[in-house]
Amino acid sequence: MHLTFWGAAQTVTGSMHLLTVNGHHILLECGLFQGRRAESYERNLNFPFPAESVHAVVLSHAHIDHAGNIPNLIRQGFKGAVYATPATRDLCAAMLVDSGHLHEQDAAYVNKKRARQGEPPVLPLYTAEQAAAAMRFFVALPYGRPFEVAPGVRLTFHDAGHILGSAIVALDLTEDGRQCRLVFSGDLGRPGMPILRDPEPIGTADVLIMESTYGDREHEPEVAAEQRLRDLVVETARQGGKMLIPAFAVGRTQELVYALHRLSDAHQIPSLPIFVDSPLAVDVTTVFRLHPDCYDEETRRFIAHDHDHPHPFGFDRLTYVRDVESSKALNFLEEPAIIIAGSGMCEGGRILHHLKNNIENPRTCVLFVGFQAQNTLGRRLRDGERRVRIFGESYTVRARVEAIDGFSAHADRHGLLAWAAGFDKTRLRHIALVHGEPEPAAALARDLVAAGHSRVSVPARGEQIAL
Repeated sequence: MHLTFWGAAQTVTGSMHLLTVNGHHILLECGLFQGRRAESYERNLNFPFPAESVHAVVLSHAHIDHAGNIPNLIRQGFKGAVYATPATRDLCAAMLVDSGHLHEQDAAYVNKKRARQGEPPVLPLYTAEQAAAAMRFFVALPYGRPFEVAPGVRLTFHDAGHILGSAIVALDLTEDGRQCRLVFSGDLGRPGMPILRDPEPIGTADVLIMESTYGDREHEPEVAAEQRLRDLVVETARQGGKMLIPAFAVGRTQELVYALHRLSDAHQIPSLPIFVDSPLAVDVTTVFRLHPDCYDEETRRFIAHDHDHPHPFGFDRLTYVRDVESSKALNFLEEPAIIIAGSGMCEGGRILHHLKNNIENPRTCVLFVGFQAQNTLGRRLRDGERRVRIFGESYTVRARVEAIDGFSAHADRHGLLAWAAGFDKTRLRHIALVHGEPEPAAALARDLVAAGHSRVSVPARGEQIAL
């Protein structure tokens, strides 16, 4: 039995790890790689293995960099089952169709240029229709319910506390009388964050695959993050500007709405309109409302005591925007407002239209509340570039650009080390760090070795380890 790392290896997107046991291939994650357009398209289109050779997919959660290439895998011949938690399955039903729409739009945009240059058209990675059809392959498994997904491969999901339905994957493997327990953290959440429960401790594993996104830094406390959000909202409103927040439709949008709800109830922010301008976020928020079983005790108490607004994701000042015309109307707002829109890394979606119309206005505040991958527009803005291209046109960045890391749904250095410390070191013989850029992954590896873990590696793409 062995494991090959094909994605999110020394990078943070395109999560994909191929497990081979008893001649069967189990794919842990099937995510989209995000970066430069041409490189992303080629890497996402071409799998490094035959799609039809994969027996099953095990999915830790619904974020597109973990789940977004499943329809393409099916399109290329995958016939097995995709195992996920019920909430992850419901989120994917909305997210993958939305992703299919975006791929169709991207292909149409590229093909206009190719037609002018006399080049043949390109096909979308997959369509919305193909994404909808992919849901027939999903099998929902609740937390804590062991299930054999292939001969000698028993899967159990545990709560990862990252986004709704996110799971730590425990795989008990048997081959030729030998046994191995492989644990994959997926994306690990932060203890004490609102809405969701804390990540579950696992305790025993022979091999651990662990994320390392923030392996070299620590987040500001949630209370400090909320206070900073309050201060930025107050200052932007005082200047008569708009606050633009690029946010991931799953998790981050709901956390922001919940935080703004609490600040509004406490009269700590001025009375200004708040818009969630994302059809996907609207659909995802509906899924959140269907799964109160995933909420933590704090959120349950908030719901029980707020009789005027008995839901954390809806209150008087908040408007969810679905249709295009209502979205366009936001460009003509004269008064201060908060606009939360996707995508979180500014690589598509309605946030690009809002940036195009407001990035050169010094009264605008662009607030980042999530990780920005290399070569994305979000990363360029966060790194302070003064000239950026949006829809092929160049703009001068006159808006104020801010960032708050305290809303991150990923465990930071301290959280990752604390969770890893819960494993029995006498049994755990290998930790492989994934889903992190080289510097934070290397820093976390050094800290894990210093904490007494005997073997820690940061595998490159295509690297294989024996189990």
